Amino acid sequence: MKATNSLALVKLCCGMLDEKKAEDLRVLDVSAQSSITDYLILATGTSETHLRALRVELEKVLDAAQTHIVGVETAHESGWTVVDAFDVMIHLFTPENRAKYRLENLWKDAVEISVAKLLAVPKAKAPRKPAAGVRKKKSPKSKK
Repeated sequence: MKATNSLALVKLCCGMLDEKKAEDLRVLDVSAQSSITDYLILATGTSETHLRALRVELEKVLDAAQTHIVGVETAHESGWTVVDAFDVMIHLFTPENRAKYRLENLWKDAVEISVAKLLAVPKAKAPRKPAAGVRKKKSPKSKK
């Protein structure tokens, strides 16, 4: 998977996580620091049930994007789930485990990508105004 495809996958995953009310969503570009993945997505779920729902939805999104899931690591009631999609690795935490493990601090040298910019809807281009002194053509009047 190329970097642009990886970033598109990051955007897709972040969109779903945001839609499903994941909290404290962060994206780190770790391609310069890691030999096993290019991007880390970190998100917090409000409970074990929420984490499970986020994981299930992630699997659906990845499957729909025809992305191979290398593995899913989750222990019952562990408060931390990892979904490995090779170039993109998603970590889902309960609030307690997010604070305990602080993965953001382990990857201080990574480049953080703005989630707001990733999820922003591109602005539609406004129609161009004709240059000064240029008249618009009138449409022919229909004859009745």
